[in-house]
Amino acid sequence: MLEKITGFITAKLFKINDSPRKIALGVGLGVFSGLLPGAGPIAALFLAFIFKANRAAALLGSLLTNTWISIVIFVLAIKVGSAILNLNWLEVNEKAQSLTREFNLAKLFKLSFFDLVLPVLAGYIFLGLVLGLVSYLVTLLIIRRKPNGIKTIHP
Repeated sequence: MLEKITGFITAKLFKINDSPRKIALGVGLGVFSGLLPGAGPIAALFLAFIFKANRAAALLGSLLTNTWISIVIFVLAIKVGSAILNLNWLEVNEKAQSLTREFNLAKLFKLSFFDLVLPVLAGYIFLGLVLGLVSYLVTLLIIRRKPNGIKTIHP
């Protein structure tokens, strides 16, 4: 299954008619924006426009990471964000767990922005930057090692 997905993505990347740098930048920006909760494909297209990256690659990168990976790395984002802000990650995690167990708007507004939202957001941004950079480098390496048998399609 993973081989099929990887093959599909690689084939799509090879069919994009743009420079390897712009394609890799698009994927990196897409992975970054897809990782941030609530951002996703629209943010990826916006960032690709701002940074003059390939929009199709940005959209592809954001769809790869949109939402599902954000849920998977939620606790890691809390740990990283708490470390960045020099907070106890167990306390931040407990506040997040408490909010999800007994969610109501009053409880949400009682929490300070600095108690929960800022550490989580800082963690997601840091992890997004790291994964975006790794995605950029891996994509650039893959595209530059393109086999001779695969032809680039010109629109």
